[in-house]
Amino acid sequence: MQRIIARFVPANKTLSEEEFSASLLTVIVLFVSSGTGIYGALVNGMTGDATILITKSILDFFTGAIFAANLGFVVSLIAVPQFVVLMILFLLAGVIYPLTTPAMIIDFKAVGGTLMLATGFRMIKVRMFPTADMIPAMLFIMPISWAWTTWVLPLLAK
Repeated sequence: MQRIIARFVPANKTLSEEEFSASLLTVIVLFVSSGTGIYGALVNGMTGDATILITKSILDFFTGAIFAANLGFVVSLIAVPQFVVLMILFLLAGVIYPLTTPAMIIDFKAVGGTLMLATGFRMIKVRMFPTADMIPAMLFIMPISWAWTTWVLPLLAK
């Protein structure tokens, strides 16, 4: 997504090409693959409760305004992949959500929180974590959590 968006939008004149790409990647990770958005889309698709997504949209508005002051209008283009990803999850929620357990949801939220923490450290330039490389953890945590609670925990209980 970063390459596609960067190809159509010229880099900001005040930022170097590297700083622009790093900031754009941070914004993409922050908006598109946040645990709140993914979990909110699943909950809304399954129960019809949009509270989590409404809360996320309010937070994203202010965060987007801050990033837009630095990156320009490219921040508004993030809405397209964000809409696509969250709409797919919304439509698949009827299949995904019934397969989850409370432990899987808690583990998913923990991974999402860790990803957001790494993104925050990247934003304030404390440590440049490879946040885009961490996104697959959002996909793999639920099967790993299920396998842990189904196979490993019963062995440890004996």
